[in-house]
Amino acid sequence: MVVYADLIFLVNVVMDATVLLVTARTRRLSFKPWKLVVSSALGGSYVLLMFVPSLSFLFTFAAKIIMSLCMVWIAFGYGSLQRFLRNTGTFYVVNFVAAGGVFGLNYVFQTSGDVMNGLLFSQTGAARFSIRIETWAVIVLGAGSLVLHRLVMAGVKKKEELAVHLAEVSVIVDGADFRCTGLIDTGNQLYDPLTRTPVMVMEASQLASMLPESWLKRIRAAEVEQIITAIGTEEDFVWQDRLRLVPYRGVNRNTQFMLAIKPDKVVITYGSGQVETTKVLVGLDGGQLSGDGAYHAIIHPTLVAAG
Repeated sequence: MVVYADLIFLVNVVMDATVLLVTARTRRLSFKPWKLVVSSALGGSYVLLMFVPSLSFLFTFAAKIIMSLCMVWIAFGYGSLQRFLRNTGTFYVVNFVAAGGVFGLNYVFQTSGDVMNGLLFSQTGAARFSIRIETWAVIVLGAGSLVLHRLVMAGVKKKEELAVHLAEVSVIVDGADFRCTGLIDTGNQLYDPLTRTPVMVMEASQLASMLPESWLKRIRAAEVEQIITAIGTEEDFVWQDRLRLVPYRGVNRNTQFMLAIKPDKVVITYGSGQVETTKVLVGLDGGQLSGDGAYHAIIHPTLVAAG
């Protein structure tokens, strides 16, 4: 039997690229074409290893899982654990659907000769029909595909609903423009108690180019009071006249303080228009506001209501 390795490689590269492309479209992922090509080439090369007997250990279940995870990571990156698991789940669902389609087409176009070639006779003379894919495997994979499909589509639906409340935020301070995506959160009712100025929360990392490294560490450790006391004694800050301490209640219901900056203005661009406001404070959060990186700020609802 003659095996054309180059043909097998190209076919698998095309199939892997198609599956990755469908995965990206399903999850609405942005990707770089060269990364998708590299990931597909890795999958195609992996198939060729089956012709090397000494590398048969690479075709175990664990090795195949690791290979698929590498392909997803190369094509779409990691981002966060939640995002990576959703991308991987979608990748498996698309693979299962594609495999089911191939199996179905094979059954539809199967000839009587193919059926006869699958017949086996035992020593007792009883006829048996050999199917390459075990029935239990089809049932398990089918059930798994349905469960994964429901989970993935639920995530896609949630992402679509979330997109309705996303807006582009531009925070301008002394001519510096800091841009990111923000979530319009109707549950955000944080105000400066003295001036009743609405507070928009933003990840401190978005302003990392202007904040001292020691400040970022203290913000992450919720030690913002020490930042205020250190001004003028330990270090000066170009925006120190813009700093505010905004009290709020944390998860444990205890009163805590958030370091905020008074910007020159904030411009919010969303589906129905654009809002520009100067009456706003930008509170700095030391963590990550969105697990999958969909947004980096929480917009106070009164800011867009004014538009």
